[in-house]
Amino acid sequence: MKKIVMVKGTHCASCKALIEDVCKETEGVTSCTVDFKTGKTVIEHTRLIDMAKLKKEIESLGEYKVVE
Repeated sequence: MKKIVMVKGTHCASCKALIEDVCKETEGVTSCTVDFKTGKTVIEHTRLIDMAKLKKEIESLGEYKVVE
């Protein structure tokens, strides 16, 4: 399954790495790709994931806002 969200506030490779790492640590997520220029984040997963929890984790990393 694939989930696409926008993460506002991304602006560099460090942002990309932080968000991808948090997503990949989430149970059920097989891969995550972030385009830091646009904020487009593609999350591939094998089962339903708790998006509210993942959103909270991403937003706690810095000045990020997840828009589904």
